[in-house]
Amino acid sequence: MTKPPRALIEGRAALIVIDIQKSTFIDDSTERSIPNMPGYRDTMLRARGAIDRAHDRGIPVIFIKEVHRPDLVDFGRELDGDEDVHCLDGDPRTEIAFEEMGFREGDYIVPKRRYSAFFGTDLEILLRGLRVDTLLLCGGLTDVCVHYTFVDGHQSDYFCRVIEDCVAGSSLNAHEASLKAMEYLQTGARRMLDEVLAAMDAAS
Repeated sequence: MTKPPRALIEGRAALIVIDIQKSTFIDDSTERSIPNMPGYRDTMLRARGAIDRAHDRGIPVIFIKEVHRPDLVDFGRELDGDEDVHCLDGDPRTEIAFEEMGFREGDYIVPKRRYSAFFGTDLEILLRGLRVDTLLLCGGLTDVCVHYTFVDGHQSDYFCRVIEDCVAGSSLNAHEASLKAMEYLQTGARRMLDEVLAAMDAAS
């Protein structure tokens, strides 16, 4: 079935920066608590281009921060899979990568305890207050927090776009599979950074 094409940005947009935290830039361990596909750090740095353009065009930037209590009480089933303990409150590696990502006064921070940026947070209230229609997603992991946030945004009737050269997964296979799954939910969801920058310019 042929569907009419949607604009990359429908209505008002917000840039959702998912879990780009200090650990990516200060943890050089060969084996990390969360597996990362090759080129992960460089991909996170590439997201800075979307952040800078959003700032320049007056598009809200919302940083999502995964954080867990040191007694591990809020991990739930998260440690039943391949991930080890991570993102503990008070650990310098848990902080948003403020300098690398060009954080500015007026940007928003939404802490979360689980994978989805919607689950148990005030993101929905914030998006309603900003009158947002389109979510532009970047960050990591493609197959975990980006994917789950995309799904919840989709089910909440937002237009969701994932900037595929500004997201990275736990592995290349998992990354690609999740991108395909997101495109299945919303045709045209997968977008490249250059397309998104042009759409930000046009929207402004």
